Amino acid sequence: MQKSLFRLLALAGLLTLGGCQYFQFPGVHKINIQQGNIVTQDMVDQLKPGMTRRQVRFVMGTPLVQDTFSPDRWDYFYSMVPARGEPTKERISIYFKDDKLTHFTGDFAPSASATTGAQ
Repeated sequence: MQKSLFRLLALAGLLTLGGCQYFQFPGVHKINIQQGNIVTQDMVDQLKPGMTRRQVRFVMGTPLVQDTFSPDRWDYFYSMVPARGEPTKERISIYFKDDKLTHFTGDFAPSASATTGAQ
């Protein structure tokens, strides 16, 4: 009888602890989780066709992914999981030809001031 009561209490304790992640207890501290390369609109506005890999690396930083099978493509990823709220993900891929920047794709586009040349 005493062993079954102990097992029942142990099972109830494990189930209670397992459910803690689904309930928001007051006073529980959660942190923001950032991963990847932080890319800003100012950084994207500095990218110009014809830039060398070294110049792009100076502006953007080291890419998160340099594909061995496609060395002319650099990928920058960023994800943010806030303590409260919706997670965000951003991505930009930069393409080179003959070690010169040709174009980029992803979640960023050059702003109007960068395309007109006004700074």
